[in-house]
Amino acid sequence: MLTSIVGINWGDEGKGRMVDLLSEDYDIVVRYQGGNNAGHTVINEKGKFILNLLPSGILRENVVNVMGNGMVIDLKHLVGEMQKLTDAGIKITPENLKISEKAVICMPYNVLQDGLEEQRLKDKKFGSTLRGIAPIYGDKYLKKAFRMGELKNFDILKESLYGIVEWKNLLIAGGYKHEAIKAEEMIAYLEEYGGKLKDFVIDTSVYLDEAAKAGKKIMFEAQLGALRDIDFGIYPYTSSSSTISAYAPIGAGIPNHKLDNAIGIMKAYSTCVGEGPFTAEYFGEKAEALRQAGGEYGAATGRPRRVGPFDVVASKYGIRMQGATEIALTKLDVLTGLDEIEICSAYELDGKVIDEFPFTDVLDKCKPVFIKMKGWKEDISSCRKKEDLPKAAVDYIEYIEKATGCKITYVSVGASREQYVKM
Repeated sequence: MLTSIVGINWGDEGKGRMVDLLSEDYDIVVRYQGGNNAGHTVINEKGKFILNLLPSGILRENVVNVMGNGMVIDLKHLVGEMQKLTDAGIKITPENLKISEKAVICMPYNVLQDGLEEQRLKDKKFGSTLRGIAPIYGDKYLKKAFRMGELKNFDILKESLYGIVEWKNLLIAGGYKHEAIKAEEMIAYLEEYGGKLKDFVIDTSVYLDEAAKAGKKIMFEAQLGALRDIDFGIYPYTSSSSTISAYAPIGAGIPNHKLDNAIGIMKAYSTCVGEGPFTAEYFGEKAEALRQAGGEYGAATGRPRRVGPFDVVASKYGIRMQGATEIALTKLDVLTGLDEIEICSAYELDGKVIDEFPFTDVLDKCKPVFIKMKGWKEDISSCRKKEDLPKAAVDYIEYIEKATGCKITYVSVGASREQYVKM
């Protein structure tokens, strides 16, 4: 069984929470793309954890976790993240954490370049998390990046590093007029943090291929959502990697295997971190009330998330791009207490109502078309069956299911692992 857990919208849908819940039934959890530019927040009996790089299955003792070749890894950040979990009593060893030798290393100069470019763009900036993600993916495709397996051949790595630093300084010092990068400092960085990680580095492609052939249950964990995908998202306000489920076997290192199902995660309302068009966005007091109720602040950056009602148009598109076979709807409890709940059922573009997600260039011209549904006052945090939910909550779920055309199988009614309803 190969299953992907993917975001339907702009990211921050609650994927980590669902991976933590569902991984109980899986042998292996794989992160297959992205870096430390987003975070998965997980709350369970062991505490509250924010995971930027590590797969969310790391919190389960019997699950093997894999960081795939599609990832870009900030060595210092990963070492720190592992130490925080270790301090909290989470066991991390080469037996339960395996890092692909083909995963790319996000270097300090990539982070520096990210910040310098956002400064240059000023009011036209992309809203980067400033974690170096776009620069390192750029280096990867320019074939001027280092991979985790090179940490085991450090002499060879050092030989190529001097040339790459010289090339990078053409931009850092020559273009941005910043102080030049020093190769010796980069070598020291790789020795200090890479040395702590090299025992975790293996050919994960062989490991996962053998596991899949042996019938192991493998879960693929995505970062961000369909609307941040480099190809199908709201380009250029996207991430720099492929966030869609079809990329999961590739980013994990087993393109010879196919997914059995894709579980799409979406919130009961809309949130968005960063710049770019967000048609159904709320503003002012209305936005702040929803933001406070949902605790909508970025797990990686702490930035306040932009918020709005559930967006049918964007969600239908995300479901199609992800090939979602079922949906987990998160944070339904946040809507408790509202007399009425708005839903963005369509967009208006140049005086015409549309229900298909348009090309990014015209999204800023789109206006939301709202409908309203009856809200509920009852506390739903202790509901565990569909029959426990108020009728208005069930009506809301069933409307979303029908409008998006995808079966909702899980509904979260609280942040803790056990607070969910199986529909």
